[in-house]
Amino acid sequence: MILDRFRLDSQVALVTGGTRGIGLAIAKALGEVGARVVISGRSLGKEAEQTLLGVGIDFNFIATDLEDAPAADRLVADVVARRGRLDILVNNAGIAIHGDSADYPDEAWRRIMAVNVDAVFRCCRAALAPMRHQGKGAILNIGSISGIVSNIPQNQVAYNSSKAAVHMMTRSLASEVAAENIRVNAVAPGYIDTDMSRGGIENPDWFPIWRRMTPMGRVGQPEEIAAAAVFLCSDAASYVTGEVLVIDGGYTTR
Repeated sequence: MILDRFRLDSQVALVTGGTRGIGLAIAKALGEVGARVVISGRSLGKEAEQTLLGVGIDFNFIATDLEDAPAADRLVADVVARRGRLDILVNNAGIAIHGDSADYPDEAWRRIMAVNVDAVFRCCRAALAPMRHQGKGAILNIGSISGIVSNIPQNQVAYNSSKAAVHMMTRSLASEVAAENIRVNAVAPGYIDTDMSRGGIENPDWFPIWRRMTPMGRVGQPEEIAAAAVFLCSDAASYVTGEVLVIDGGYTTR
């Protein structure tokens, strides 16, 4: 049956930044279709624990600061030590720091790149060894419409640049490892109702523009990204690699 191809029974899935927002929704959705989930973040928090345990999802939490360069290798090694394998990697951890380019500080630029680009690459690199050993794997990177268009009115050149890098990293890595049965894809969310976006949603100058430029006239929900993540991480997408799936209510059509 076609629905069986969406099942992830016994597969081990690591979701970075999996303690809230899109990452938590993805972790929950992967667990609901059978994956054994590991989430990482700076701290677990009651929301994540209650969300996952409340629906009976088998999960581990590993405290990780991905700004620390060696953290990605340690994280993947810890997952394999605890769970015995790594089938799915979801690179969700990310930060946004807005600011005008003329006086944007080097420190903020480097922090954006360290988390949004460097850590994504390091996690991908670390995941290749267990996936190659197993002869199969799926990597999903969380990009953004900000890697495709210069969305307004906020100024965010560093964030936009970092997400464009994630999109190209996804395509390049997909091409490199496709023959080894490892698929690499990305999703590019538009405005989603999460803690990261809430400041903009509550901003009376920003949000009317965001909504006006989104044909569907609303922000998305984390679960709407999670549904796509299940597809891209499952055998339902077995012939899909190197794709950046835009989920934005039509924003990038304008």
